[in-house]
Amino acid sequence: MSTPERRVTRDDIEAKLAELAGDVEAEVANVRSLLVGAALAAGLVVVAVAFAWGRRRGRRLATIVEIRRV
Repeated sequence: MSTPERRVTRDDIEAKLAELAGDVEAEVANVRSLLVGAALAAGLVVVAVAFAWGRRRGRRLATIVEIRRV
C-alpha cells in the first residue's frame, strides 16, 4: 500500500480534529443524560433511606408519658 507524496496541511489537521470532536460531543451528550438520571435516582434513594432511618430512630428514642387519674 503506497501513500501519496503530499504534505499534511493545517487544514487537514483541523478537519480531522473537527471530525473527531463531533463524534466525541455526541457521545458526551448521550452519556451526560444517563449520568444526570442516575445521579437524580441515587439522590432520591439517599433521601428516602435517611428519612426512614430518622423516623425509626425517632420512634425508638421517643419518651412515652402516661398520665393516670387517681
